[in-house]
Amino acid sequence: MLIHSFLILVLTITLITDILSRKILNIITFPAMLLGIGYHTYINGLEGLTFSLIGLLVGFTILLIPFLLGGIGAGDVKLMAAIGALMGAQFVFYAFLLTALIGGIISIFLMLKNRTLFPFFKRIYFKLIYKQQLATEPRKKHISIPYGVPIVLGTFIVMFWGGI
Repeated sequence: MLIHSFLILVLTITLITDILSRKILNIITFPAMLLGIGYHTYINGLEGLTFSLIGLLVGFTILLIPFLLGGIGAGDVKLMAAIGALMGAQFVFYAFLLTALIGGIISIFLMLKNRTLFPFFKRIYFKLIYKQQLATEPRKKHISIPYGVPIVLGTFIVMFWGGI
């Protein structure tokens, strides 16, 4: 199907640019949103337009809070919105669930590798029990991942094995 081929192209380009430059390009996400809206409107009329716009809104709002809290970039939000516009609300929701799982697994592995996982849980435990910060060793360097990678992987999994 044409829309699946286009999504594969968008995801592939996003994967490459996010790994190399840690950027998800507007020149990729905005045309993908417009193509999704246009395609579904052309194929199914007003129902297709509604399908695509609801998908775009779900994709956008799913990552809005993590973006506002500074956990992810605006490109990640726009990519999920584009996926929603192309594939619909149900698809983008399942892609988000797998994205969160994959992102969490990657983060745990990176924290284990950098020996920051156990100090992290120690700080959380101390704060929950004693209601204050733990005054021990300084925190190690902040670890971050290009979140486009989990988004792409989660979306590919839903595309090829999700049955949607």
